[in-house]
Amino acid sequence: MLHHLRPLIYAASCCLAWMCSGWALSQNLPTSDALPASSPPASNPLAPSSQATVPAMAETPASLQPEEVLRVGKALEQQRRWQEAIQHYEKSLKLLPLNKQITERMQISRVHLDVTRRYADRSFIESVERSTSAQSIEVYQDVVSKLETYYVDSIDYYKLALYGTAFLEVALTEREFIQKHLSKTPAASIENFRRNVHRLVFGKKVGNANELKNLALLVASEAQEQIGLMPTATLFEFISGSVGLLDPYSSILTPGEYREIMSQIEGNLIGLGVELWAEGNELRIVDVFKGSPAAQAGLLPGHYILEVDGQTIVSIGAKRAADMLRGPENSSVKLVISSGGDQSVAIDVVRRRVEIPSVSSAEMRNGQIGYIRITNFQKTTVNEVSRALFDLSSQGMKSLVIDLRRNPGGLLESAVELADYFIVRGGIVSTRGRNTSENRNYTAHAAGTWDMPLVVLIDAESASASEIFAGAIRDHDRGYIVGQISYGKGSVQGVFPSERGIGGLRLTVSRFYSPSGTAISQRGITPHVMVPEEPDTTPTTLVALKPPVESVPSQGSPGSTETGANLTAQRPVLQPASEPAAAGKPDRVLEKGLEIAGQIAAGRAR
Repeated sequence: MLHHLRPLIYAASCCLAWMCSGWALSQNLPTSDALPASSPPASNPLAPSSQATVPAMAETPASLQPEEVLRVGKALEQQRRWQEAIQHYEKSLKLLPLNKQITERMQISRVHLDVTRRYADRSFIESVERSTSAQSIEVYQDVVSKLETYYVDSIDYYKLALYGTAFLEVALTEREFIQKHLSKTPAASIENFRRNVHRLVFGKKVGNANELKNLALLVASEAQEQIGLMPTATLFEFISGSVGLLDPYSSILTPGEYREIMSQIEGNLIGLGVELWAEGNELRIVDVFKGSPAAQAGLLPGHYILEVDGQTIVSIGAKRAADMLRGPENSSVKLVISSGGDQSVAIDVVRRRVEIPSVSSAEMRNGQIGYIRITNFQKTTVNEVSRALFDLSSQGMKSLVIDLRRNPGGLLESAVELADYFIVRGGIVSTRGRNTSENRNYTAHAAGTWDMPLVVLIDAESASASEIFAGAIRDHDRGYIVGQISYGKGSVQGVFPSERGIGGLRLTVSRFYSPSGTAISQRGITPHVMVPEEPDTTPTTLVALKPPVESVPSQGSPGSTETGANLTAQRPVLQPASEPAAAGKPDRVLEKGLEIAGQIAAGRAR
């Protein structure tokens, strides 16, 4: 059974603590590239497209041509770089919002990413193996019931059936799914069933949850009879498909993902303490949490993980490798690390509980300006910011800059409480859903309000809870917003834990509006002061992976070799990686924010 947990804002992000999530898409999955409305299609174009090459940089120029967008995107699909393909299409759709072909390719890439994400997760595979057909269909009914009760829009049962077959079709093209469930079935039989499975659903009357359940059971029965696919595997694709294409933010959560989300909300997790970019055969460290096992081992942002417990990223894939970094507290994992040069090093890292800071930086700038960087909104955010404010105030802070760039969001309540620190009275945000229990108005209270001049920095990756805070500050004229237009994620997700089968369900339950009543979805927050984004020159081609060393010299015995020698001896090998966004590069958004904060403070002093 699924249970309701109060809604939290959970934005799609290019980086999570261990894996990647999807980006925006529209509502309808195509059943064919050119589908006549009156006849069933011959097949679904859900396998990767067959373009040949990817340019060195997948840029999105102002003068965008749909043909070029599709060429680059399909080349990324052919290389199974689903996350990059989704981001490419999503960025393009901001300039070409009505292009049907680009939208369809993005939807298809999202389904592929969803299937590969789940089948790279041991906790999901174990759930499929443990579940019976009866249990799986009960989970399916529970999920559909939650959609009927809580989803922000009315649901279309026929579309849910189409989504289920679409997910199954994609799964039947994915290596991990086939190896797990159909290793002895001839490829021709699998492909023949895949090309025709939608005929079992197309044009059928599906007007309620019971008819939807019966149709899912029919497809599961046919899959078992024709290709030997166990019904549970089919039903889990229908479960995932019922949610995965409703909107960009709703999805089934594997048990591991559910635990990960809850840990992030609480502000702690058991692991290495790294934020990763996982895509294809690349597993790159994006950030290392202060004081974490990874930090103590000498790992740095920009390093690449080449091997986990003796298995190379090339052989198992980045997402599977990222999943292997999980484990019980005090257990160890052996890594082979490269900084992008010719050397690599083997190290052992012990997993332990890691506190995830919400405030990554709190310091004085230019003598009188406080600077606080918030990386996400979690349960500890308000207390962390409060401590930082009192500390900076004791150092003579005259004005404050809050940096929300690259902040994907988090808990709605945390964003509201933080906005309440700076707004005396009036609305902060309102939410509206199909279920009236999701209709809420959040307001400010005068007690405890800080009145110093305020500047808020945002960019295109500031989303969700970040937009709630920035929108409230802007609408109340409480401070200056500086940077670029924010992401435009104006929806609230509820997390529903599950007792069996899946870890949980993340479901869009409402949309939120700024104090002026402005919808944030697809619009974002527009800064008072726009600072153009720096050109992105990051190559999309994957780094050449160096072969791991079999042994490294031990510090205690210079002439000997020991696999996984002590960390002190190995740390000098781990040099900071060469990144396009080098530390010395000017931060024009921050510079402008500090300039404005200084001017306001000087004016107040006079």
